[in-house]
Amino acid sequence: MESVPERLVVVSNRIPITISTENDELTAVPSSGGLVTALQPLLQEHGGIWVGSVDVEDTPEVHKALDDATKRESFEYVPVFLTKEEQVNFYQGFSNEIIWPLFHDLQSRCIFDPKYWTYYLQVNQKFAEVMYQTCNDGDLIWIHDYQLMQLARNLRQAGSHSKLAFFMHIPWPPPDIFAKLPWRESVMNGLLDHDLIGFQTERDERNFISCLNAFVPAAKVREYGDGHVVEMDQRRTHVGWFPISIDFDAYSKAAAELPVEEKMKKVLEDVSGVRIALGVDRLDYTKGIPERLRAFASFLRDFPQFRHKVTLIQVVVPSREAIQEYQDLKLEVESLVTKINGEFSQPGWIPINYMHRSIPREELLALYRSAEVALVTPLKDGMNLVAKEYCAAKTEGGGVLILSEFAGAAPELGVGAILVNPYDELGVAQALNQAFSMQCHEQRERMQRLREQVRQNTILTWRDRLFSRLEAA
Repeated sequence: MESVPERLVVVSNRIPITISTENDELTAVPSSGGLVTALQPLLQEHGGIWVGSVDVEDTPEVHKALDDATKRESFEYVPVFLTKEEQVNFYQGFSNEIIWPLFHDLQSRCIFDPKYWTYYLQVNQKFAEVMYQTCNDGDLIWIHDYQLMQLARNLRQAGSHSKLAFFMHIPWPPPDIFAKLPWRESVMNGLLDHDLIGFQTERDERNFISCLNAFVPAAKVREYGDGHVVEMDQRRTHVGWFPISIDFDAYSKAAAELPVEEKMKKVLEDVSGVRIALGVDRLDYTKGIPERLRAFASFLRDFPQFRHKVTLIQVVVPSREAIQEYQDLKLEVESLVTKINGEFSQPGWIPINYMHRSIPREELLALYRSAEVALVTPLKDGMNLVAKEYCAAKTEGGGVLILSEFAGAAPELGVGAILVNPYDELGVAQALNQAFSMQCHEQRERMQRLREQVRQNTILTWRDRLFSRLEAA
C-alpha cells in the first residue's frame, strides 16, 4: 500500500453510521459497504476522522453515541448537523434534482431553482466550518462525491494548506450536457482547488477535460501519464480515472458459506426448476427498470419457448421516497409488473417476481448464486457494483452477465459480459435469448474471465492506485 500522511480525513455527505434508539438509549452502529471496507484500515492505522452529516438533532446524547461507536478505534466520526430546510434544498434539491439527473444525461428532469444553489453553497460552507475546527494543515483530506464539489474552495478560502483529494462516484457529463448548469464555472473552479480529482472511467475524465477547455479557458491542461495536470491560479491539479470496485475475496467467501447455500436451495425450490434472470437496483430512474421490464416482455413475446421456463426476479430497493419523481417511478414499475404478469402468467408460473424492499446480504448472495442471468442495464451509471458483486458470488463458475454499455463497469467487464444498449428493447430481448441459449462451457469461460477481472481489481486496488497518484502529485 502506498504511503499516506499522518492523518486521513474522509468527507462524505453522510457518515457511515446508523443512529437509532434502543431501550430509550441512543446507539450508533457503523454501516458496512465498499467505501468503509477500503478506508477503515487506513483510518485505523494512521488515525483520522470521518466527517459527514447525520439525520438527527445536535444533542450531547448523539455525540456520546458517536464516541462510543469508535472508542476502541484510532479514528472518530465528526458529525455535521443540517437543518431540515438545508436537507431539503441541498440534498433533495440541488444534489438530486439538478446534479443527479444532469450528470446522468437526463437534463429534462432537472429543476434549476436558484434557491437550491444558495443552499448548496451554505451546506458546503457548513462542512468547511466543522472541518476547519478539527483538521490540521498536515492532514490529507479526501472528499467524496457530487454533494461536496464546493468544499475545497471553502477550505482554501479559510486558509487551509492541506492536501485535498476528490473522488466523483457518478459520471461526468460531456460539455453539451454540462453547459445546461447555470453555475458551471463556479463548480469547475471549485473542483480545481483540489490537488487530485479522480473519476470512475476514462470517459468521465475525458468529459471533464473537455468541459474545462470549453468553460474555463484560463486553465492550462497537459497530459500526465494516463491522466492530466491542470494549472490554474498558481495551483496544480492532477486529474485521473480510478474505477472503484468491491472486496472480491470477502464476497466470494461469504457467497460460499452454509447459510447462503441453504437460502439458495430454498430459492431454487420455490421456483421449481424455472431458470432465473435477476435484476437488483435501487429505485432510481437512471437504473432503467421500466426499460428492462419492457425488454423482458419482448423476450417472452419473441421467444415463446422460454415461457414457463424463465422468470425474472426484480429487486427494487426503496430510495428517495420523499421526491415525487421517485414515487411516480415506483407506480410505473408496479404497473408494468402487473401488466406483464397479466399478459403472460400461466398456472404455476409467474413471469416476474417483484420485491420492493431492502435485501439482507445473505439473501442477496443467495439470489446472485441462484440466478443464471444477471440483468444490469442502467441508462447511465458511474460504475454499478451489482455487476461486480454478481461475478464475485458465482463461485461455481456459471452464470451470464448482461450489462449496459453505459455503465461505468462496461470497459472492465466487457471481457465476458454481453453488452447491450438499455434503450434497445429488442436488443436486450435478443441478449436474454443468447444468455439462456448459451452452452455451459461458454458460460464458464466468460464467467472465469469476469471473476479474474474483478479479483485483480478490487476496492483495495482502487484505493492504492488513487493514493499512488496523489503521492506523485
